[in-house]
Amino acid sequence: MVVSLKGDKDFENLLSTKDKALRINLNENIYGTFAEIGAGQEVARHFFRSGGASGTIAKTMSAYDKGFSDAIYGIEDDKRYVTKSRLSKMLKHEINLLETRVKRDSNPDKMFFSFANTVATIDFAKKFKGHGWMGIRFQTDSNDDYSEIQMHVRFHLIDAKAQQEALGVMGVNLIYGAYYKHNKPRSLIKYLYDHIDPHAIEIDTINFSGPLFKDVDNRLLSLDLVKNGMTQAVMFGPDGNNILPAAVLYKKNILAIRGSFRPVTKVNEDMYEKSFKMISNDEDFDLNNTLSIFEITLSNLLSGKSDINEQDFLDRAELLCSSGKTVMITNFQEYYKLSDYFSKYSDKKRVLTMGVDNLIKVFDESYYNTLSGGILEAFGKLFKKNTEVYLYPMLKGNKLINSTNLQVHDNMKNLYKFFKDNNKIIDINDYDPTLLNIFSWEVLEEIKKGSNDWEYKLPKTISKLIKEKKLFGYKG
Repeated sequence: MVVSLKGDKDFENLLSTKDKALRINLNENIYGTFAEIGAGQEVARHFFRSGGASGTIAKTMSAYDKGFSDAIYGIEDDKRYVTKSRLSKMLKHEINLLETRVKRDSNPDKMFFSFANTVATIDFAKKFKGHGWMGIRFQTDSNDDYSEIQMHVRFHLIDAKAQQEALGVMGVNLIYGAYYKHNKPRSLIKYLYDHIDPHAIEIDTINFSGPLFKDVDNRLLSLDLVKNGMTQAVMFGPDGNNILPAAVLYKKNILAIRGSFRPVTKVNEDMYEKSFKMISNDEDFDLNNTLSIFEITLSNLLSGKSDINEQDFLDRAELLCSSGKTVMITNFQEYYKLSDYFSKYSDKKRVLTMGVDNLIKVFDESYYNTLSGGILEAFGKLFKKNTEVYLYPMLKGNKLINSTNLQVHDNMKNLYKFFKDNNKIIDINDYDPTLLNIFSWEVLEEIKKGSNDWEYKLPKTISKLIKEKKLFGYKG
């Protein structure tokens, strides 16, 4: 039996948190369990207090003790509890119990769900603000396979009780959204903040999976998180699924290359390969502990337009992912913000590879007018311990420009010399000189015009993919 769950938009906009929980409770076919670790029973509490929960809630539990939690869900390889792996195990375990204990024969129309979260709130010393994983495994037809929504949140409030309350409201919004907004995932994300101060809690990763979301591109959802101000940076892997930045950056050597990648050219490839070769020559280099990131800022995605061309974004993502690259989308227009972000998660070596034009902009004081400490504050964040800039040269006419002869403003010369002399700015010397006249904007124009001159400027795999999938306006 298929049960219609579509709601009236105007009605939904007026719903309080209690109203949402009550609407779930009053649907006689929605039935499931709550398992919450670390922050009490904050989500389940709303459903109990709203009334009518007896027909919705099969069980609530909080395996607060670590040993008890391990006995139920197993021990994680990394011995941690606030992880995506633990959330997935909780969701699957609780659904399996529900399927075993509630017979389908006598409940043919029941749409099962398991909601779970595993959360660490702010510590006593208030040095660690806390974070958590939250998710729901559910069905909107009793005959369907399960779909899932999993997300990671990061708290910005400095009071444990306030964090728990925000978590509780967001949990209700997630469950309500899963049942009444699953057909509009991008709207669902926005509704997660209903009745919550957007500065109170950050969503930095979200993934939709299962039959209800078979046409959802999680990379677009990543983009929405940044566009909507829900987070400053998101990442997705070669498979297109969103990944938690904190988890993959933690204590890693980081090599980051910023660009528009519109499209990926041989210059981008050369910058990456030569930078990686340089970082791999370090004595303490460990391939398994090094992460390469291709970063795109929102400003690069806008490309002079008032809004983002999403197909253009997906074309770029397709090319990078097909090359096995990890992609990062950020709202960090200035490099110092990117460097500062990386330093929060890793004290290992961090390398920013950039071209000459970008480095000249780094030394432009006008970019730092909003900082109370001006350019010195910015550079303190940019060149933190273990951070270096690898500089790719450029041709200006027939003259090669690198770190030895690039021109910065007169009052910046001593500051530039200081970082150069202290090996914070290092030239990429074994670059391919035949590539210095390749510019992605020219390639893009050639693709759109139907010219045949662009293919040799791109890696073969990239050219092939552009033609096969007709990306960036390629007509064939």
